[in-house]
Amino acid sequence: MTSAVGEDFQDAILPDQEWSGRVFERCVFTDADLTGLSTRNCVFTDCDFTGADLNGSKHVATAFRSCKFERTVFGKTSFDGCSLLGSSFVDCRLRSLKVRETDLTLVAMGRCDLRDVGLRGTRFREANLTECDLRGCDLQEVDFSGARMLGARLNNADLRDARLDADALVQAHLRGARVDMNLALSFAAAHGLQLD
Repeated sequence: MTSAVGEDFQDAILPDQEWSGRVFERCVFTDADLTGLSTRNCVFTDCDFTGADLNGSKHVATAFRSCKFERTVFGKTSFDGCSLLGSSFVDCRLRSLKVRETDLTLVAMGRCDLRDVGLRGTRFREANLTECDLRGCDLQEVDFSGARMLGARLNNADLRDARLDADALVQAHLRGARVDMNLALSFAAAHGLQLD
């Protein structure tokens, strides 16, 4: 296993790299060219990816813990069985992102545009999704427990078997969302309706 602590990869040109079992802690990848990067079983902790190009990158069973993604390019990027625990996303283009069985607990994604992204089975526990745009997303079986969703747009999203707290059901925009009976009953109760 290769590890790097506090290394500076700013402006590095590392396209089409394949990294397996590597550990990076407090490393700087600002403005780095990481197009086509493939990671498997890697760990990135407190790393800065500001302005980095991750276009076409694929990440499998990789952890990005408390990492910073600001103005990061994610064109056709995929996360499969990954963890992005506590990471923050600011001004990133995420529309062509592919996410499968990934843990996004405690992420900060306020105002992010995730329209039509498939997020089925993803965990957004305690995440900041304030004003996040999730219109038309496949959100089946997604866990939003404790997520902050004030002004989040879930219009026309598929929310069957998803977990949303009462606060989220009141604060998010849900017009046209597809829900199951349990979520419909929770929505009614959150809005003060009496069910007989």
